[in-house]
Amino acid sequence: MTNKRILITGAAGFLGSHLCDRFIKEGYDVIGMDNLITGDIKNIEHLFKYKEFEFVEHDVSKFIHVQGELDYILNFASPASPIDYLKIPIQTLKVGSLGTHNCLGLAKEKKARILVASTSEVYGDPTVHPQNEEYWGNVNPVGPRGVYDEAKRFQEAITMAYHTYHKVETRIVRIFNTYGPRMRLNDGRVLPAFIGQALRGEDLTVFGDGSQTRSFCYVDDLIEGIYRLLMSDYASPVNIGNPDEITIKQFGEEIIKLTGTKQKMVYKDLPTDDPKQRQPDITLARKLLGWEPKVNRAEGLKITYDYFKSLSPEELTKTAHRFA
Repeated sequence: MTNKRILITGAAGFLGSHLCDRFIKEGYDVIGMDNLITGDIKNIEHLFKYKEFEFVEHDVSKFIHVQGELDYILNFASPASPIDYLKIPIQTLKVGSLGTHNCLGLAKEKKARILVASTSEVYGDPTVHPQNEEYWGNVNPVGPRGVYDEAKRFQEAITMAYHTYHKVETRIVRIFNTYGPRMRLNDGRVLPAFIGQALRGEDLTVFGDGSQTRSFCYVDDLIEGIYRLLMSDYASPVNIGNPDEITIKQFGEEIIKLTGTKQKMVYKDLPTDDPKQRQPDITLARKLLGWEPKVNRAEGLKITYDYFKSLSPEELTKTAHRFA
């Protein structure tokens, strides 16, 4: 009996690499695909020893060819941090539109089930709290974040179109703030930014007055939710995230306590269209998938901090930009 085959795009990224790990563990033949514009080959080097793993360097915004049968596709190819998508806005829009179109076309050709990675950013700066899947969002399409938010909203729309018109088996996961090993420091997201600043002995930068909220999900919990959603028979979007909400100021205090540093928090202007509240309503995931997060923030942060502490001084200071 041959193993089932899965294509994971964005495989060298934070989430993509953890998904590769999970499906290798589950006994799949995994094809990892990434153009390495924001991903890092180091995230998947440990998988090269497995005959079940194959890496293909390719931009999914261009035609995708995969030989042989394919059972599943996980489309995680996209810049996901503000520093990335503000630096490469056109590529961000193209991977969300052309890249998703190419992946859906491949799924149609191969009769494969496809799961696309959407985001809580489809809700924009929400007027509904917590955010459930029925909420349509409050997004500025021409603001600086619009290139990411609207790319993801289009991604959901074309995925549902392929499902209804071409009868492709599709799944859509709306991912809320996630953290854990293999995150990039200095990518513009609050958790690695705070930890990186603490490790370098810098004050923690808080944008706005720190009253805005986020809800952080540990990566292992998120991967489990994605796995269960892929194996479900539900085609509409599903929130996967941790509903334990915290203000940015409180979170900064937790990081200072965790790292044992003496830094203070310094405040800067809030970026344009930055969401003031972010908390997933996971009622649907609980009911549909029997899923909820298991790792509490203190436990997850300790693991993540230990990972960042293991990095070299060069890795702590580099910006990790590989943009042309």
